[in-house]
Amino acid sequence: MKPAHAPETPETPETYGGPRLHHRADGPDSAPALLLGPSLGTSLSVWDPQVPALARDHRVLRWDLPGHGGSPSALPEGATVADLAALVLDLADSLGVGRFHYAGISLGGAVGAWLALHHPERVSSLTMVCSSAWFGPPGGWHERAALVRAKGTAVMAETAAQRWFTPAFEGADPFLDDLREVAAEGYAACCDALAAYDIRAELGRITAPTLVIGGRDDPATPPAHARELADGIPGATLVEVPGAAHLAGVERPEPVLAALLTHLGGGDGARGYAAGMNVRRAVLGDAHVDRATAKADAFTADFQDFITRYAWGEIWTRPGLDRRTRSCITLTALVAGGHLEELAMHVRAALRNGLTPDEIKEVLLQAAVYCGVPAANAAFAVAQRTLREAQERNR
Repeated sequence: MKPAHAPETPETPETYGGPRLHHRADGPDSAPALLLGPSLGTSLSVWDPQVPALARDHRVLRWDLPGHGGSPSALPEGATVADLAALVLDLADSLGVGRFHYAGISLGGAVGAWLALHHPERVSSLTMVCSSAWFGPPGGWHERAALVRAKGTAVMAETAAQRWFTPAFEGADPFLDDLREVAAEGYAACCDALAAYDIRAELGRITAPTLVIGGRDDPATPPAHARELADGIPGATLVEVPGAAHLAGVERPEPVLAALLTHLGGGDGARGYAAGMNVRRAVLGDAHVDRATAKADAFTADFQDFITRYAWGEIWTRPGLDRRTRSCITLTALVAGGHLEELAMHVRAALRNGLTPDEIKEVLLQAAVYCGVPAANAAFAVAQRTLREAQERNR
């Protein structure tokens, strides 16, 4: 099963093919351009979790590496990151994009760094996700290129999950399927590019505002690589994402998105999303939010974005009521509506917001008078079970 592309955002997305890099456009044509680069072995769908939110304030252009996704294997043996960057600039020029924000994962991040170094007039800001100034000795990459040229990319899929994700992640299969479909020559040429890449001595020349995001459990580009980038690039911001390996934006999409939105400064919508996510996590807990966002797909991603911005970013952040009071109101409304699954979640949230079990009981008694005894009867059963579970966890 292929990873689903992001749902349609403010403008109807288009997908392009032809001799240039295969790419996809989302968001208003009049908005500032944001180019998103993928990592080796993945397609542009690796950015699916972030696109709905990013495309509200940006013209988002995602592209496939040569031989990956819909792009032809256009690179010769011995290709360099400069060759890849030239293809990206050719794509931008063909679309009439002059200056752009850029974010890239791993090899995609290296392309962005090269552009920021050699074409600073084109790069408004740079984000490097699980990337590096140097990806290790060239010999290892040349060996991998030779292996893939001989046996195809399926051989890389045997171990990719261990590099890309932590053991707890359960959604690896679509990305491994993508990897198996990558053209051997395209993959190998990208390995050649990684072998020749080393900008460690040039980091100080990057002038674009830069965000560096690293996965704390990334075996491919460990946290030390992210710290080297952040220490070497003047004024760079570093965000380390816990519980994430090399494809941090897939495994932990929300922290990566929040960091990107803050870095891009995408207007009130970006600030509302970041504030909403902070409150949502504070009230519901990281575990619940992580489960909800991990389940998001092309069908539900817009809804997750909507509730984060609107319910949590605009209502729960208002100063007129404290969170204890908002919990009381929310419990009452859920009893009235008979939303028992949501009620259990908000009983846990009420405890986190400082209500005691006795105060939750009083809220349900009040609701019994105004919402009806049958509704309150069902609510008491849910609350009793939820409070018991919480008590057992705290023993």
